[in-house]
Amino acid sequence: MLSLKDAQLGAFTFFASALPHDVCGSNGLPLTPNSIKILGRFQILKTITHPRLCQYVDISRGKHERLIVVAEHYESSLEDFQKQGKSVSPEKVLQIAYEVLEGLDFLNKDGLVHRALGPHNVLLDCKGNVKLAKFGLYHMTDHGADVDFPIGYPSYLAPEVIAQGWSHPSDPSHREPPRRSGPKVDVWSLGVLLFELCAGRRLLQSFDTSERLKFILSLGCVDDIVTVVAEEHGCLEVIKELPENVLSLLRKCLTFLPSGRPTPADLLKDPVFQEVSIHYTPFRKPVGLFSSSLRCAHLELPDDISKLCQDDKEDYLAERAIDEVYYLWCLAGGDLEKELTNKGIIQSKPPVCTLPNFILEDGESFGRGRDRSFLLDDTTVTLSLSQLKTRLTDVAGEAYYPLLEDEQSSLPHSNSSNELPAAVTLPLIIRERDTEYQLLRIVLFDRILQAYPYKKNLVWKEARVDIPPLLRGLAWATLLGIEGDIQAKYDSIDKDTPIPTDRQIEVDIPRCHQYDELLSSPQGHVKFRRVLKAWVVSHPDLVYWQGLDSLCAPFLYLNFNNEALAYACMSAFIPKYLYNFFLKDNSHVIQEYLTVFSQLIGFHDPELSNHLNEIGFIPDLYAIPWFLTMFTHVFPLHKIFHLWDTLLLGNSSFPFCIGVAILQQLRDRLLANGFNECILLFSDLPEIDIERCVRESINLFCWTPKSATYRQHAQPVKNMTEPNGFGKAPSYTTTDYQDSPKTDLSREPLKLSELKAEVSPRISAEDLIDLCELTAATHFKTPTKKPRSGKPKVIAVDIRSSEDFNRGHISGSISVPYHTAFGPEGELVPGPATATLQSFRGRVIVVISHAMTRASVFAANLVRLNYPRVCILDGGINKLRATGLLTVPSPQI
Repeated sequence: MLSLKDAQLGAFTFFASALPHDVCGSNGLPLTPNSIKILGRFQILKTITHPRLCQYVDISRGKHERLIVVAEHYESSLEDFQKQGKSVSPEKVLQIAYEVLEGLDFLNKDGLVHRALGPHNVLLDCKGNVKLAKFGLYHMTDHGADVDFPIGYPSYLAPEVIAQGWSHPSDPSHREPPRRSGPKVDVWSLGVLLFELCAGRRLLQSFDTSERLKFILSLGCVDDIVTVVAEEHGCLEVIKELPENVLSLLRKCLTFLPSGRPTPADLLKDPVFQEVSIHYTPFRKPVGLFSSSLRCAHLELPDDISKLCQDDKEDYLAERAIDEVYYLWCLAGGDLEKELTNKGIIQSKPPVCTLPNFILEDGESFGRGRDRSFLLDDTTVTLSLSQLKTRLTDVAGEAYYPLLEDEQSSLPHSNSSNELPAAVTLPLIIRERDTEYQLLRIVLFDRILQAYPYKKNLVWKEARVDIPPLLRGLAWATLLGIEGDIQAKYDSIDKDTPIPTDRQIEVDIPRCHQYDELLSSPQGHVKFRRVLKAWVVSHPDLVYWQGLDSLCAPFLYLNFNNEALAYACMSAFIPKYLYNFFLKDNSHVIQEYLTVFSQLIGFHDPELSNHLNEIGFIPDLYAIPWFLTMFTHVFPLHKIFHLWDTLLLGNSSFPFCIGVAILQQLRDRLLANGFNECILLFSDLPEIDIERCVRESINLFCWTPKSATYRQHAQPVKNMTEPNGFGKAPSYTTTDYQDSPKTDLSREPLKLSELKAEVSPRISAEDLIDLCELTAATHFKTPTKKPRSGKPKVIAVDIRSSEDFNRGHISGSISVPYHTAFGPEGELVPGPATATLQSFRGRVIVVISHAMTRASVFAANLVRLNYPRVCILDGGINKLRATGLLTVPSPQI
C-alpha cells in the first residue's frame, strides 16, 4: 500500500440497481443485492498499486443500495487545462499520453479496462504526474450490469461502445448482457483528451448528447478524423502546427475501427515515445511478506545520509500507508455520509417523496418519476484530515519510528523507547477505538512484521498485549509460522477439476457467516470454494467435514485478496489445534477430546460438572461444534477475532479452557435448569462476553497442569520452535505436553474406555515434581517468581496405608489412607489429615496411590464433594521410586 505523501483522501457515491424483493435464485435463496456484488468485486481493486493509478482504499454500503468509495485523490486534473482555454505544449501532451498509457497498460495486464476516461478522472499530483481515478468503476459494477447508468462519458466513448447502445440487463427486452469493452476503447478516449489538450478547448460541448453520439458515429466514413474534428471545432490551424509525432499519435488513437486501433501496450512501444520513455523506469510491484524473493532488494541509502534526518515540522502522518490514514480517520470520528451530506452530494428527502410510482390498468401512472440522484454523480469530495491531525498532535515524532531492540525497554508490553499510553489498561474494545493507541500499535506492528521472521519473537511478545485489527491477518500468519512462497504452492494445487466434495461445499458456503457483507458476496463464495477445495485436494488423507467452512471464514475475511495466505493459515491452524479431526473416521479422536474436556470441567468446576453429569447433559450434546470449528460456528466473526488473538498464543489444550470459561459464564442458568432447559439454552446460545471469556480462559489455562490435557491423538511435535505464548519464561502451562521429550516420568497413554471411567485428569510424575517446586501460579503476561513464604499451590495426598507412607513418600505430602478417609455417606471423616486437606481446598490436589483404581475412586469422591482442581498421579507412587525423591520420616528419639 502506497504512503499518503501529498495525496488526499477522496470519496464519491453512487447507487446500485435495486432488485425485486419477491424473486429468488435457482437455489431458492433470495437474490444477492447488487450492492453486495459490487462490494465483493471492489476488494481486488485495493491490491492494484501503480504510480499512475489512484489507490483504492475502501467501500462502504449504505441504505437503499448506496455505495461510497474512498480512494486516493488530488485536486488538480486535466480539466484545469481546459478551463484555462490554452493549448498545452506538445512535450507536455506526450508526457501526459505516456503516463496515461502506463496506467492503462498496467490495468490491462490485470484484465481491467478503465472505460470512464475523462478530463476530471485524469488527476495530476503535486509534481504534475498523471494519476488515473475511477478506473475500477467498470469492473466493480460488472461492466455496468449492476447499476442504472452507463459507464463512461458520451464525448469520450469509443464509436463501437456508442454503436452498441446501452440497455440495462434487467430490462426484459435485453436478453443478453452487452459485449464487454476491451483495452482499445480507452485509447480512443485518450485520443479525444489529447486532442482537447492540443486544441485548448472542449470538444462536442456545443452539441446535446444525441448530436454528440451522431457526430462520433458519422466519423466512420472519414479518412482523416483528426482534420475533420479540427474543422468542426474551428481549431484546424492549431492542429496543423502540431509536430508530426503528436499528429501521428492523435491519428492512431482516433482510429475509427477497433481492428486498426492500437492497444495501450502497442502505443507504449511506438517510436513517438522514444525520447519520452527514457525518463521513466519500469514499475516493480512490491514484494509481499510471504515470498521467495528478497523483500529489501530495492532499498538504497541516499548519497547524503543527512537527508534521513528530518526536522520537527515533518508531516509524519503523510509517511504512513494511505489505508492506515483512512483507518485512523474513521477512528477519529470520520463519517463518510456526513462528509458527502455537508457537500450536498447526499440530500435527504421526506419519505413521501420517495414513494414508488404505480400504473393503473389504462396505463396512467402516478407517483414520482425517475430520481436523477440514482444516476452517477461522480463528484469526488475531499475528506478533511484536520480532525485526525488534531487528535494526533500530542504523539511525538519518535513514535512513528519505534526501535525494535529488546534492550530498549524492560516493559513486557513495549519494545520502543516510548511506553504505551495508559490506554493499555483499558478494555480491548476501547483500545481498538482509541486513535492514538491504534497509531502506536499499527506503527510498531508494521515495523515488526517487516522484519519477520527475524523478529518473530517480538511479534509473539507484542501479540500478548493485543493485535491491531488493521494488521490482524498478517499478525496471525506470523503467529502460525507461515513462511516461503505461499502463492506458488497455492497455484500448484488443482482447484478446478470436479471432486465428490464439491456438492457439499456448494451447500455449506451459502450458510456460512452470511450476515457478513464480504463473505456473502459472489466473490466471497468463489474464494470460499477455491480455498476449501485447495485444502481438500492437498490433504488426501483427510476429508471434508461440515464445519471446515466455518474454520476457513476468519482467515478468508482477513485475507480476502490473498487466497494463498488464507489457505496457508488454515493449513497451519488445523494440524495445531484440530489434529486428525478431519479423518474419515474421527470418532476416536472426538471422543478422546470430549472426555478430556469433561475431566477439565470437573477439575475446574466440580459443582457444575456434578450437576451436568447428574442430568445427563454431556459434552457430546453441545461441544462438538465448538471444538470442530474452534468456536467459529457459534460466535460471530468480530468475537472470533478477539478469541483467536489469544488462542493463537496458546497450545492445542487452550480450547479446553475456552470451553470451560463459556460454561462458567452460563453457570447459574445451567445449575438452575434440567436437561431439557439446557438443551434449549444451547440451541440458541446466549450472549457471551468474549473479553471476560478470554480473561478467564487464561486463568484456567495457568491453573491446568500441562499433562492433564494429554491426548494420544494430539499432534506429535518433534521440537519446540515457537515462543511461549503466556509468559516470558517457560512454565508448566505454556507448551503442549506433547512438545516435551518423553521420559520414564512421562504420562502413559490410556485406552479410551479407561479414560472415560475416570472423573479427574491424570498428571505425569514430572509435572508433579514441577508443581511441588512452584509456589505461585504463572501470570499471563509476567510470570511471578517463587515467593519466599506462603502456602504452596499444590498438595500431594498420599492415600496409601500409614505403613506404606512411612516407608517412603514425597516431601510435603499428607497421608490420608484410603479406607479411613470417607464415611458411610461419602463424607470426609474428620481428622488431622482431612483437616489439612480441607485447608488446601482450591489448590491443585494430586492423589497418589500404588493402585490407580483406588486413586480414581478417591479423586471421584473429592469431586463429588465439590473439591476443585483434583487430579491423579499417573503410574502412582511407583513412578517416583527411581527418582530418589521419596523421603522417610526421621525416627522419634
